[in-house]
Amino acid sequence: MPAIGGSTLVLVRLTARLTSGVLALLALLHVGWGCGSSVPFRSRRDLADAVVGSTAVPPPVACFAVAGALTTGAVLVVDEALLPPPLRRTALVGMAGILGVRGVLGLAGRTALIAVGSDSDRFVRLDRRIYGPLCLGLSMGSLMATRRMSHRS
Repeated sequence: MPAIGGSTLVLVRLTARLTSGVLALLALLHVGWGCGSSVPFRSRRDLADAVVGSTAVPPPVACFAVAGALTTGAVLVVDEALLPPPLRRTALVGMAGILGVRGVLGLAGRTALIAVGSDSDRFVRLDRRIYGPLCLGLSMGSLMATRRMSHRS
């Protein structure tokens, strides 16, 4: 990849920090949900309908697994993981791919293809307006983090 200039590097660094921060906040939400919280919703049933698209919140172990994956992503994006560059790049591209597919499915209202039962009207509406675009943004932020690696090499 060609070298990136000063203002582009600043944008790449800012994007990496923002992406990492959003991933970390989402991880915290999932930990809270795994511990029984319904924040920012009024009840667990409300949470399930809005975030999962079904009548029940996944079990704590599933919430904690997602939190772990999000935390790992946050660390990878800001380059705090002690991984060799080729492995980190592969992880970032894989993460960007997963988030990208999730985002496209969300925008299309087809998340139920990968998360069976995620089909309540409320969830599909929120998925198209919030979750899908958010996943696409996180995907792009993850890809931009690979540009940051190119600058260091």
